[in-house]
Amino acid sequence: MELSLGGRVALVTGAGGGIGGAIARRLAAADADVVLVDRYSSSLAEVAADVTQAGRRALAVEADVRDLQRAREVVAEAVATLGGLHSLVCAAGVVRDRVSWKMAEAEWDEVLDVNLKGCFAYARAALPALREAGGGRIVNIASINGLRGKFGQANYAASKAGMIGLTKSLAREAGAFGVTVNAVAPGLVRTELTRTLPAEVLRAAAAEAVLARPTEPEDVANAVLFLCSDLASQVTGEVIRVDGGQYI
Repeated sequence: MELSLGGRVALVTGAGGGIGGAIARRLAAADADVVLVDRYSSSLAEVAADVTQAGRRALAVEADVRDLQRAREVVAEAVATLGGLHSLVCAAGVVRDRVSWKMAEAEWDEVLDVNLKGCFAYARAALPALREAGGGRIVNIASINGLRGKFGQANYAASKAGMIGLTKSLAREAGAFGVTVNAVAPGLVRTELTRTLPAEVLRAAAAEAVLARPTEPEDVANAVLFLCSDLASQVTGEVIRVDGGQYI
C-alpha cells in the first residue's frame, strides 16, 4: 500500500546527508513539499532537484541546527513560503568517536550540541506552527546506541539517549494539541559515511544483525513516512528500531 501525505509540508534537518536525504526524497514521493535544512547548502542541490522531479516544492535552507534563533527563522520562512508546516524530522547529526578518557571537551560539546540541542531547537521552533496546523508530526532520528551504549561513543550515545528522553517528554507536552512525537532508532546504516568505517566495525555490525542484508537509508525513510502518515495517528512517544535485528 502506498502512503500519501496529501500535499502537506515537511521540514527535514540534516537533509544533505545519506539518511536525511533519503527521508526527504521519500516524503516527496508521498506527495509532501519539503523544507531541506543543512549546514552546507551545497549538499542540498541534488536532494532539492529530486524533490522537484517528484513534482513537489523544495525549499533549501542553509542553517546550523545549534542556532535556536535561526531555527525560528527557518520555520517562519517555511510557513511563509510553503503555506504551513505539518511534519518535522530531525535527522541532523555528527559523530566524533573516541574513548571517554581521550575525548576532548570540544568533541563532547559538538556532538551533544548538534545531535541533541539541534533536535530541541527545531522542535521548539516548529511546535507553534504544528499547533496552528491543527496537529502534526515530529520524528527524531535516534540510534540503537542511545538505548544500549557503545564503546568509543559516549558522546554520541548520550546525545541519542537524550533525544529519546526528549521525544517522550515532547510527546507528553504536545499530545493535547494533536501532535505526535516519535523516534526512529537505526543501527548501522549503509551510507557514504559508514562505508569509510574500519572493516572490523562493519563486520561486527553485520554479525549482530539477524537479517540477511544491511540497513539502507531508505529503510529508515520508510519508517519515518509511516510515522508522518495518518496510519500512525495513535502512535506517540515510541522508539521504532530499524536495525536488521542488531539490538536484539
